[in-house]
Amino acid sequence: MATPTSPTASRTYTNGSVDDEAITGEDTNEVTKLFHERLQAWKHAVGYLEDYISATEKTNHAHGKEYEKVLKTVSHPLKEGEHFDQSLGGIAGVFENIRSNTQGISNAHYETAKQLKGSILPIFERLHTEIKNKTKELLKGAGKGSKAVDKARNLTQKHIELLGQRTATFDSTGGKLSAADDPYVLQRGVMHRLNKQIQEENNNRQDLISVQNAFAQFEAHVIQTIQHGMGQFMQVVSTQCEQTKSMYGDMVGKAQAVPLDFEWNGFIKRNTGVLIDPSAPARTVSNVHFPNQNHRATQPLIAGSLERKGKIMRSYDTSYYVVTPSKYLHEFKTDDDFAKDPVPELSLFLPDCIVGACVGQKFNIKGKDVSKGKVGNTFSMSHELQFKAHTPQAASQWWEIVRQAAGQVSGEAPETSTPTSPVASKTSPTPSEKQPAPLQTQDIEDKKEASPTTSSAARATPSSAEPASGAPSSGAPTSAVEGEPGKY
Repeated sequence: MATPTSPTASRTYTNGSVDDEAITGEDTNEVTKLFHERLQAWKHAVGYLEDYISATEKTNHAHGKEYEKVLKTVSHPLKEGEHFDQSLGGIAGVFENIRSNTQGISNAHYETAKQLKGSILPIFERLHTEIKNKTKELLKGAGKGSKAVDKARNLTQKHIELLGQRTATFDSTGGKLSAADDPYVLQRGVMHRLNKQIQEENNNRQDLISVQNAFAQFEAHVIQTIQHGMGQFMQVVSTQCEQTKSMYGDMVGKAQAVPLDFEWNGFIKRNTGVLIDPSAPARTVSNVHFPNQNHRATQPLIAGSLERKGKIMRSYDTSYYVVTPSKYLHEFKTDDDFAKDPVPELSLFLPDCIVGACVGQKFNIKGKDVSKGKVGNTFSMSHELQFKAHTPQAASQWWEIVRQAAGQVSGEAPETSTPTSPVASKTSPTPSEKQPAPLQTQDIEDKKEASPTTSSAARATPSSAEPASGAPSSGAPTSAVEGEPGKY
């Protein structure tokens, strides 16, 4: 269990700061402990009254001499006395008044004792039971919420530490990382867990605010019940001698003079730095910062939506793609970090891939999906993936960035569908006029080992092998969205 901090330092995030830490140093159980102590104080206060009535009933049997036992039940200071206002007009003053008046009571009667036991004592016993039930409700409700917050914070902290390790590895190894260790992916994992953590913190905060608001009403009920019990007590002893009646009347008068919010207002004033300010804004992910949040390894080279041709249905499906500084091409279902854990559906390590030419809106990449870890990568096979951008300019920009990170570049054009007409079908095209076949990369690696000049020539041929309409520019790619380079 964490060591309790000072009231001022433990609630810094409730003051509406703009930039918050991901993992705060507050003790989530601090407010719950405070309210638990306060319930204990009220329980002991009511217990004092129960003891007082019981002893009064017994003392009525032995008259004045036995009445000294009643004084002993309230002779000690209140337990958790710091929770009560020590000035006149509060609960502490009521007990002081009871002590002074009880000293003067010397006679009691049997009938009075019977009425005290049968009608007055049960009022305080029921109130004592209500306070015990309120304590159980507090521990089962707010206590569980604090545990959930601690668990969520531990998960976030572990992922932030993992991000720190991988970003350090990125800097020391020149960006050579596995797909699962890509700092970009790890940062999105941190955001996912941080979002869950803040939801748990806000839920727990709202629960504590509800408990805090309910305490004012509950304490008013406690004081009101004490006043009611003391009023009944006065009626029982009013038949005794005038002196006894006068003393008990003074005790009840002091109890009924306590305002319902007297103790609560004093409690709020003494614990301003610990209690939650309901007007303070809730935490948001946009205001939270964590280590390595803006590290260069987490910033994509290009990101946006592309269409990829399926292997079975042969239709194009749109997904969210990102090229990271670690030279990975990741595929995600969406760019939302909060809906679910953003784990890549597909990951291509571009230095191990072969990139074909860019024709119009289309380009091909051949490589292995390395998103399954080391074991999955060993048994995975190379696949030729066909991509299509929304515009030729977007395709040119994607192709240029992928080409710079890729291991090899082929001049093969992607597969296109050429419509036929009845006139054209009368003359059979020669083999040289047929549509180019899909990217063939089977012998490129062998040729590269046999003749280095062949691969360099292949890199130089894309512009001559591509159609004039889809040839990429030799300069830096431009964005299809004005003012947002690399975003589609």
